[in-house]
Amino acid sequence: MTDPDSDTVVERFAPTSGRISGVAGLITAGVVLILALLGWDTGTPLGVAIVALLGALMVWAAMLRPALWTTGNDLVMRGMLGTHWVPLAAIDTVIVTQVLAVKVGDRRFVSPVIGYTVRQTVKSKARDARSPSGSAPAPTQEHQAFVEARIAYVAQDARDRLGIRKGSPEQQALAAGVRHTWAWPELVATALLVLAFAVWVIL
Repeated sequence: MTDPDSDTVVERFAPTSGRISGVAGLITAGVVLILALLGWDTGTPLGVAIVALLGALMVWAAMLRPALWTTGNDLVMRGMLGTHWVPLAAIDTVIVTQVLAVKVGDRRFVSPVIGYTVRQTVKSKARDARSPSGSAPAPTQEHQAFVEARIAYVAQDARDRLGIRKGSPEQQALAAGVRHTWAWPELVATALLVLAFAVWVIL
């Protein structure tokens, strides 16, 4: 496999939730930061500014950083504080519930990028109870169902290209090749902001 940093994105999957809330959170944190820097509050603008920056960082990491895409070799699952590079041919199963989960060997990797809301899940169960099985998915489910089917398809296509059967020793060997990278900029920034806030409290 090529280095993950040089892998070309083949297909990127649009998130099902979180983006609007994330942008709203960043705007709110930005407003608080500006007001704090202008001296608006009870006389502790520096502390408020640090908390606003930390809040913005948390919103970014939790709601806007997560992403999901495929390359020619891997399913890339970028999460809050790290990224998993999962060989497509190693994927056994993929399912979407409130999060997307892929099973690789005896491990399970999840992504919050694709998922059904609690409301969608309740409505789906109610609809299934009234409708015969095998009916077409509701419009709200189409994207989630597409992503689930698409990843399963490209995983099977990758196995076919490599001549690997599901459950074979060759696939198990690929499962050991899952790679992980840490989100060092976010981790370092979080540590520095927490340290800065601790120093501000002490002083």
